[in-house]
Formats: sequence, structure tokens, C-alpha cells
Amino acid sequence: MAMTLRLTEEENLRLARLAQAEGRSKQEVVRLAIADRYQRMQQEEKLGEVLGRVLPKYRGLLDRLGSS
Repeated sequence: MAMTLRLTEEENLRLARLAQAEGRSKQEVVRLAIADRYQRMQQEEKLGEVLGRVLPKYRGLLDRLGSS
């Protein structure tokens, strides 16, 4: 699917420099950045789920450790 990406001159310059440094097209750099950001978001969501299960179990211990 086609998409138009509007960038400032500075953003376009940064993208061009990244693409040149990595030997990739600007399109590929953007696609990889999206994939990386999406992966980080998924990891943060998983961490939130784990903490939501684990923290209540150890709340008393954490409170005691925090007050010592």
C-alpha cells in the first residue's frame, strides 16, 4: 500500500544520512524503524502484563524493603 510521508527538511536530511550510513534506501530505513518501534511496544506490553501478575504477589515484601 502506498503512503505519503511528509517530513521537515531536517527530518529528511536525518533520514538521508541514516540511509547512506546503513547502505539502505530511505524507505527501508523507515520500514525498519517502524518494525523496531512495534517490537519495543510489544515488549513493553508483555512486561506490563508480567508486572501486573507479579507485583501484587510481592507487594508486602516490596513495601517492607522500601521502608527499611
